[in-house]
Amino acid sequence: QVQLVESGGGLVQAGGSLRLSCAASGRTASSSAMGWFRQSPGKEREFVAVISWNGGSTNYADSVKGRFTISRDNAKNTVYLQMNSLKPEDTAVYYCAASIYSSHSYYAQTVFRSWGQGTQVTASS
Repeated sequence: QVQLVESGGGLVQAGGSLRLSCAASGRTASSSAMGWFRQSPGKEREFVAVISWNGGSTNYADSVKGRFTISRDNAKNTVYLQMNSLKPEDTAVYYCAASIYSSHSYYAQTVFRSWGQGTQVTASS
């Protein structure tokens, strides 16, 4: 079982940047692909980004490509989401999650077995 704790959320003006962190613990954390998801009020939770177990490959939702970057440091058991050029529509609770797979190729929510508690990101216009 992997335990996940997100941090780094906050309030930022549109066009600004934030970096989210996700601290992972547990025996299989470093061998799992890791993902970021988000949920806005009244909307379903949606995929944002995923990174392979070794950090070598990534996938992104079209809505964040070119603005967000996912990375990981397995020595620190931490996954990051660098968010630049934030837009009001990026406002959401952001969750990190650990996949049952090591590959970045699978990013349906059903393949993520462990979830953090979420961190609020608000981009004001």
